[in-house]
Amino acid sequence: MDKATLAKNVFQTAHLTGVFTLRSGRVSNVYFDKYQFESRPELLRVIAEKMAEMLPPETEVLAGLEVGGIPIATAISLHTGLPTAFVRKKAKEYGTMRVSEGSNLNERKIVIIEDVITSGGQVLLSAEDLRALGAQILCCLCVIDRESGGREALAEAGIPLQSVFTMSELQAAAGHER
Repeated sequence: MDKATLAKNVFQTAHLTGVFTLRSGRVSNVYFDKYQFESRPELLRVIAEKMAEMLPPETEVLAGLEVGGIPIATAISLHTGLPTAFVRKKAKEYGTMRVSEGSNLNERKIVIIEDVITSGGQVLLSAEDLRALGAQILCCLCVIDRESGGREALAEAGIPLQSVFTMSELQAAAGHER
């Protein structure tokens, strides 16, 4: 599947209309449900292939962020053979009490994997946790950059952002304007 067809399919799959209450409390008649494309194997496989091509060659571990980054990191791992770490928003309060499960991150070159970047806030918080574990963050790789300041916020923290798509690219591919 070429990138233009993938963009159109991702947008058509995740773009919903109706009445939705957003996290901000505002009500909207459109919603972009990222879990719709993450739960479709035929789309997730192609997304993983595209993202694998974008990985820096020195990548040692994929760090998938809870929740949306985990299936994507797993799919990329299956495609590349790279090990994965699953990063929680906060450490468990029981059992291992870890913020990251899976591969050891100490002194490892990692790529943070996320589904959608808006402000970059969660990536910045998780990056602090990952650096505290000794990880060397090469970049953050996401499926969609919403073009809402996340790229700039991550750049200020020394984390380059690469995305398969911007929201503008998805909308253009599907014939919608922003």
